[in-house]
Amino acid sequence: MATFTKVLLSGSTGGQPVKVTNTSSAGTLIHTTGTSSSVIDEIWLYCNNTSGVSVNLTIEYGGTASPDNQILVAIPSGSGLSILVPGLILTGDGSTGRSVRAFAGTINVINIVGYVNRIS
Repeated sequence: MATFTKVLLSGSTGGQPVKVTNTSSAGTLIHTTGTSSSVIDEIWLYCNNTSGVSVNLTIEYGGTASPDNQILVAIPSGSGLSILVPGLILTGDGSTGRSVRAFAGTINVINIVGYVNRIS
């Protein structure tokens, strides 16, 4: 029987928002899975844009290859929490973890929050 455990994003300090500080790849670290390929991380990410203009955000999901690992989203100005990653799953490869990173067209205006349901 599977066990579900809710865990913090590894790039977050105590569950606080992760501020996107990069404008290109490799982006700001949001989360890294464990190394096991049999432990599944179900990842939920949300963001807000504190600037006065729309900002393009790129999520690098599991790697940094373009366009293979990229999710592109335009985040409206002054937005509240917008969903970025709706429970997509990611695992390690058996020896290393896989990372979720983000970069934006403008630094220090996008904050990402979320959590992981770790399934083992």
